[in-house]
Amino acid sequence: MMFPSNLYLAAFCSAWAVAFFSLPIWRIWCGRNGFLDDPGQRKIHAEPVPLAGGLTVLTALLLPLIVAVAILKFGWLGEASAAPLGHGFEQRAGQLLAIALGAIGMTVVGLLDDRIELRPASKFIAQLLIAGGVAAAGVRITLFVPLPLFSYVITILWLLTIVNAFNFMDNMNGLCGGLGAIGAAWFGGIAAYHGQYLVALLAFLTVGALMGFLPHNFPRARAFLGDSGSHLVGYLLAIMAILPHFHSEQHPQPLAVLLPLFILAVPLGDLAWVVMLRLRLGKPFYLGDTNHLSHRLVRLGLSKTTTVMLIWLLSVAIGSIAVLLLREF
Repeated sequence: MMFPSNLYLAAFCSAWAVAFFSLPIWRIWCGRNGFLDDPGQRKIHAEPVPLAGGLTVLTALLLPLIVAVAILKFGWLGEASAAPLGHGFEQRAGQLLAIALGAIGMTVVGLLDDRIELRPASKFIAQLLIAGGVAAAGVRITLFVPLPLFSYVITILWLLTIVNAFNFMDNMNGLCGGLGAIGAAWFGGIAAYHGQYLVALLAFLTVGALMGFLPHNFPRARAFLGDSGSHLVGYLLAIMAILPHFHSEQHPQPLAVLLPLFILAVPLGDLAWVVMLRLRLGKPFYLGDTNHLSHRLVRLGLSKTTTVMLIWLLSVAIGSIAVLLLREF
């Protein structure tokens, strides 16, 4: 069943437009309800900045999806587009609902952390419950091991790791959102190439939402992504790595399951580095500091804007090399 690729463009454009034009509304709402990042230690801004990124990105994902479902339901889409979409929604309706609820849940956890600064244990338990719910809905990693318990454990660990890796990377304007857009673009391109159109649609929605947010956040920030945004971005990227069939009987490429590790190499590498460093220094691994890759590049003399663009480029380069190399196997 062929999928009309112009729907990928529609997904990107609709999410971009919703994000770009809804952010000013969420910015005002955050200001009135106290979702602000105040100036302080390790902060470079002189005035409170609204933490509107998470709500903006979530709106840009859900609104086009709701409109798409309405269009399908009322038969306003051509048969060539409606048939594969309807088939996909029908086959994976439960998983899609669980993924959407998980996205809302992660955003809410991040919002609470933005507003009242949750205790690390409380935040971890909330993340764990959401990850467990998604795994229970059937969105799971197998890694060729036919044991359900293994599948649950590795899926939950993967979700928690990627969510917190992107949470850690949200330390400079544009860094987390840009890396999220690059990662989603890689997953979207790979999924589209292999005809996995629901994964590709989710990925291009995410790319559009983040690209619509970035002009408000980089290089000068009129709004921050916040914990709500970094939780949501990390969750979406983790899900995009789980959903595609990188290896199948029809397309046997067992090494291709390593692709997500390369696509997400920058946030994963940064997470591993700072956690090991904090443990070696006897500090709690979850307490923020200025030892991330971005901070180290700034200390070498680069501007923050150049640093962020250099890390984006590094992420693109690692993803490109991985895709080219793994195509040979």
